[in-house]
Amino acid sequence: MEKIKLPLAFNYTFVMYSPFGDNFDSMPVAVDGPAAARHKDSGIMKRIEEVTLFYEISKALNEHLELRKSLYKVLDILSNSTNMVRGTVFILNPFRNEISIEVAHSISRSAMEQVKYKVGEGITGKVIQTGRPVAIPKISEEPLFLNRTAARKTKVSDELSFICVPVKKGKQVIGALSVDRPYDDKYPLREGIKLLSVVATMIAQHVINLETINMEKEKLREENKRLRGELENKYRITNIIGNSNKMREVFQMISQVSKSNATVLIRGESGTGKELAANSIHYNSHRQRAPFVKVNCAAIPANLIESELFGHEKGAFTGAVKRKLGKFELANKGTIFLDEIGSIGLDVQANLLRVLQEKEFDRVGGSKTIKTDVRIVAATNKNLEEAVEDGSFRGDLYYRLNVFPIYMPPLRERKTDILLLADHFLEKYSRENSREIRRFSTPAIDMLMAYHWPGNVRELENCIERAVLVCDGGVIHSYHLPPTLQTGSESDTLPDLSLEEAVANLEREMIIDALKNTRGNITRAAEILKTTVRIFSYKTKKYGISYKHYR
Repeated sequence: MEKIKLPLAFNYTFVMYSPFGDNFDSMPVAVDGPAAARHKDSGIMKRIEEVTLFYEISKALNEHLELRKSLYKVLDILSNSTNMVRGTVFILNPFRNEISIEVAHSISRSAMEQVKYKVGEGITGKVIQTGRPVAIPKISEEPLFLNRTAARKTKVSDELSFICVPVKKGKQVIGALSVDRPYDDKYPLREGIKLLSVVATMIAQHVINLETINMEKEKLREENKRLRGELENKYRITNIIGNSNKMREVFQMISQVSKSNATVLIRGESGTGKELAANSIHYNSHRQRAPFVKVNCAAIPANLIESELFGHEKGAFTGAVKRKLGKFELANKGTIFLDEIGSIGLDVQANLLRVLQEKEFDRVGGSKTIKTDVRIVAATNKNLEEAVEDGSFRGDLYYRLNVFPIYMPPLRERKTDILLLADHFLEKYSRENSREIRRFSTPAIDMLMAYHWPGNVRELENCIERAVLVCDGGVIHSYHLPPTLQTGSESDTLPDLSLEEAVANLEREMIIDALKNTRGNITRAAEILKTTVRIFSYKTKKYGISYKHYR
C-alpha cells in the first residue's frame, strides 16, 4: 500500500462509512508538523485498512449465492487481514431452540457437526439470547466458556482472547459471529467488537438478500409449474372438441404418435386446428417439459427464414451485429412446429433435410456443426404431392416429413361437431364479455348447420364471438349471425320469402322461444310476448306448435 503524503500545518477530518450506511465516528487529524503527521498517520492507515477489509468482505458476500461458500470466504479474509486464530459463524434454529455451527475456520467438519448449544448456554448462547456482544480477554479465566470444539490450546503461552457478536435480522437474532485471537493486553477489545459488529451486519444483510432471491426463485418455479400444468390440461387430447367419426380417428392417431419421436406431418385446410393438434402431440409426449417452439414459415421473408431456423454468426450478413441462436437450437430436447412448411424455398429445404437425417446443422456464416435433438412436427394446407411433381418441393424432404401423416378434416365433413363447437365458443365468449347468453334459437341452429364453413373452425369461432357481442338478450337468434350466413347464395340458408311467410317464421320462432323459457306454460309465455292467452293459443294452433313438447 502506498504511503499517504499530506501537506503540513493543516487540519484534516476523515469520515468513514460502512457498506450498509453505519456512520463511524469522524476522525479529526490535526497536522501541525512532521512529528504530528507521523503520529496521526498510523490512525489514518488503520481506518483505511478497515475500509479495505469491509470492501473485500462485501465483494466476497456478493460473489456467491450459496451462503456457506460466502461465509467461508469471509472467515478467510478475516484470518488473512486480522490476527485471527479461528472464526466461527453460528446459526440459530428457532424451532428446536438450538444453536449449531454453520461454518468455522480451523475446526474439523466432524467437530462442527457434533457441537450444539441451547439458547443461553455458554458465551455464544448468552450472546444469541441477549443480542449483546461479549469480549473475553482471557479464555482460561472465564468459567462460562465451554470449549466444546476442544480446538483451543491450554498452555499459558497460547492464551486467547474471545470476541462474539450477534448476527441480527432486524431486531431478531439469527446467529452469532465469534473470533479467537492471541491475547494482547494492548489490544482494545472494544475496537474488535465494533469491527466484528459491522461484519455481522453485512452477513445479516447477505442472508436477507439470499432469502429474497430464494423466495423469488421458488415463486418462479411454482409459476412455471402452474403454467406447465395449465398447458398440459389445455392441450390434452380430450380437450379437442369433436365427436364425429373423423375426429375420433384424429384423436386415436395423436394418441398413438405422441409417445414416440416420429416426425409428424399434419395436413388440412386453413382453420381446421392443425396447431391445436401439434400442441396436443407435444404436451402429451415425454418431451412435454422441454421447449415447444413454433415457427410460421409463411410469415418469415425468404431471405431470413434460414437465419430464423438455424441462427447466424456475428457479421454473417449485413445487419448481423451479434450472434443469434436459431429456432432449432432453442428447441433442443423439445419439439419444433413448422407451420406452412410448404412455403419454404428449395435452398432451406436442403438444410432442413440435413437436420432430419443427421440431427445437425450449421449457423449462417458459421463453421461449427451443431448437434440437436429436436422432434419435428410440420403442418401445411398445400398439396405437397403436386409440389413435388412441379419441382417446388423436394421429394426426399417430403418422404422424410411424411413419416406419420395426420389429416384434419374440414368442418363441412364433420357436421355433427358444429353444435358442440358453437356451444363451446358461446360459453367462452359469454364469460369473457360478461354476458348471460344461454343458447341458440332453432332457426340460428338451422343456419349454422346449413352453412358450408369455408374458413372451418376459425370462421365458426369468429362468427360466434360476433354474435355474442351484438346479442342483447339471453338467446342468439338468426339475425345475430353474420350476413354471410343469412344471405349467402352458396349456403342457401335463406330462400326467397314473401312478407307473409317471413312474418309467420318470425312469429313461430318467438312462440317457440317463449314456450322454451316457460317450460310450456302458456300463460307466462303470453305475458313474455305481451299478448293474451287466447291470441297465443290461436297462434300455436295455426303453426302446429304443441305446448306439451316443452314441458
